[in-house]
Amino acid sequence: MVYSYYPGCTLKTKAKDLDMYARKSAEALGITLEEIPEWQCCGGVYPQAQDEIATKLSSVRTLNSAKEAGHDLVTVCSACHHVLKRVNDDMANNEYIRTRANNYMELEEPYAGETKILHYLELLRDVVGFDELKKKVVNPLTGKKIAAYYGCLLLRPSGVMGMDDPENPSILEDFIKALGATPVVYPFRNECCGGYVTMQDPSLAQKKSNKVLGSAEAQGAEMVITACPLCMYNLKHNGTEHDLPVVYFTELLAEALGVK
Repeated sequence: MVYSYYPGCTLKTKAKDLDMYARKSAEALGITLEEIPEWQCCGGVYPQAQDEIATKLSSVRTLNSAKEAGHDLVTVCSACHHVLKRVNDDMANNEYIRTRANNYMELEEPYAGETKILHYLELLRDVVGFDELKKKVVNPLTGKKIAAYYGCLLLRPSGVMGMDDPENPSILEDFIKALGATPVVYPFRNECCGGYVTMQDPSLAQKKSNKVLGSAEAQGAEMVITACPLCMYNLKHNGTEHDLPVVYFTELLAEALGVK
């Protein structure tokens, strides 16, 4: 199985190990990830303004590259996934944005949202299958109590993202079970950690991060996993009132598959 792959800026700079874990794990599962050539930053934040076209163009270029390659597009970072998925929805359903974006681009044919985008977790759930993933585990994480942290970008807006129930998700908990560990469900697993205000208002980011980790700790969690590099960084550096390890899901996957 071959997929186009968009690692995003963080996993190519400050978090290269997380990218490596994703690639090695995919190989172990019989999946080939072909990195999009000469991809550009998605911007990290989806621009809400209807007339904000230029900042969407790097995402359109990436999406069109996957279309031309004839592959679905896989992302690993929740922020990148969020931006690409929403821009793709614009290109499919918003004629105003689609027309203006295509007028900027020098494409062989206009792009109209043809590419299917999968978060790596969806690849594991919907393509590999969590039952099959369980069979591939060589180092089961038996006995570990792990809390899944979704954050605010992975699931919302639910009508566009379409990955899971935004209020009561299960994809990360099912992933944890497939690796042999015990998922811990806690109240703040899909609340914002304050990552986007950490520079503007550090005290608020600290308050929100500590609330997330405190909620997980109160339910007996021994570790927290996330699918967003920004969330991971923020929880680690601002959630200092709690001593819970915060780990990226690809690292845990690589450990369980024996490729870390």
